[in-house]
Amino acid sequence: MELATARLLLRDLLPTDRAAVRALADDADVMRYIDWAPHSPDDPDGFLAAAAAAAAAAAPRTRYALAAADRPGGAFVGYVELAVTSAEHRRAEIGYALARPHWGRGYATEAAAALLGYAFTALGLRKVTATCDPANAASRRILEAVGMQREGYLRDHCLLHGEWRDRLLYAALAPTPDPAP
Repeated sequence: MELATARLLLRDLLPTDRAAVRALADDADVMRYIDWAPHSPDDPDGFLAAAAAAAAAAAPRTRYALAAADRPGGAFVGYVELAVTSAEHRRAEIGYALARPHWGRGYATEAAAALLGYAFTALGLRKVTATCDPANAASRRILEAVGMQREGYLRDHCLLHGEWRDRLLYAALAPTPDPAP
């Protein structure tokens, strides 16, 4: 899958992304608030294999594990994901992690907006959620910038680096609501 934005190409992860994925996992600042599981970037081969399996899975696809690459050069900027969490209820979750040299340039906002657009238009989803650590002010700003609203506070929601951490729950609804049944 490929999804182009003004400055990014969101594409399926490739085996050639191994070193870049590993670099994300090795950067403590990048991983400070991230709880990737069961395949984490600190196991890049397992992470990439799981992403490839999701891309090759029978339709309808439910996981889009994507590299964010700059245009036109193609350099790896980060990782983004759209995961359909309930096909029946037409819900998905998004997430992202950018390499530190690319922080503060609006890439995460651009990628998150593209994922939301794809979820609502191409996939016909009704609701997209995201979570972030309450201390992650940058992620809160990104989610709010793409029109997501805070819906809740999830206490002890994930085990991160051996410590239970809270999460803020954000969500966006499709711009055109479904008619009532």
